[in-house]
Amino acid sequence: MNIRELKLFRHLSHSLHFGKTSRECHITPSGLTRTIQRLEGEIGQPLFQRDNRSVQLTAAGFTFCSYCDETIERWNDLQNHLTGQTSLKGEISLYCSVTAVLSILPTIFRRFKNEHPEVRIRIETGDAAEAQQKINAKEADISIIALPDKQPENLKFIEFLQTPLIFILPNQFTEAIIVGEEGIDWQKTPIIMPNRGLSRQRTDKWFAEKNIHPNIYSQVAGNEAIIAMVSMGCGAGVVPQLVMEKSPLASQVTVTEVYPRLTPFSVGACVTTKKLKEPIVDAFWQVASLYRQNMPLSYGWGN
Repeated sequence: MNIRELKLFRHLSHSLHFGKTSRECHITPSGLTRTIQRLEGEIGQPLFQRDNRSVQLTAAGFTFCSYCDETIERWNDLQNHLTGQTSLKGEISLYCSVTAVLSILPTIFRRFKNEHPEVRIRIETGDAAEAQQKINAKEADISIIALPDKQPENLKFIEFLQTPLIFILPNQFTEAIIVGEEGIDWQKTPIIMPNRGLSRQRTDKWFAEKNIHPNIYSQVAGNEAIIAMVSMGCGAGVVPQLVMEKSPLASQVTVTEVYPRLTPFSVGACVTTKKLKEPIVDAFWQVASLYRQNMPLSYGWGN
């Protein structure tokens, strides 16, 4: 077995989904299956229980997870020791939303690549609500994240900017929005809600404080999907203003004022304190810190 195989196993042990691991680790499903079978053959025991609907770790699989974590960590320590004697070489992995790729990361990437040209950057994009999970599961070195209200002690954060959390309506298909004597009737107007994460928590709190039982049309993953559904006339939605303005569908939705305004998002980078001991991760963190110093904190309304 080699480090690549151990990393594939560790990813699968967290995702418990062969298709997801094959996509995110850039390996064919058949190649991933052969890798796991090869590991099981060397160990002499099955690592996963799998059927047509689910994948679960066996007792041997849980034990092998600890071995993988220790081996990969020792391998990283060796690489860090060696790279500490020369220029940085290797790879850093980031998880973020498409909006972060478009709005935050280009400046950081340019500076980091100029300073450390031999370091490869690997990016996975997806739902921002998964960003902290990706860090905890060791599937990414650094995530761009909406900073949680309560920050765990094992994580470090850099705040890049604040952006308002806004209600959006379709420019067309206005019949989807039910208007009463006092404005929008939020109990009748269909609402496209995030299925989880900080945005969902703050939207739920806003409705609860106004004693409104929202008419939830759909619960989806990802702000881009919310904007798309609103633009098609499925209802109203809630997204960060930064995401809306970077969306190709921005011209097809409009912002509506609500009172009180929702608590804005603080967007930043997230890393575990343990990962910061690795030279490549620390180097990227330093560049990200410089980016923060040159950025205005507020984006949008600024409050």
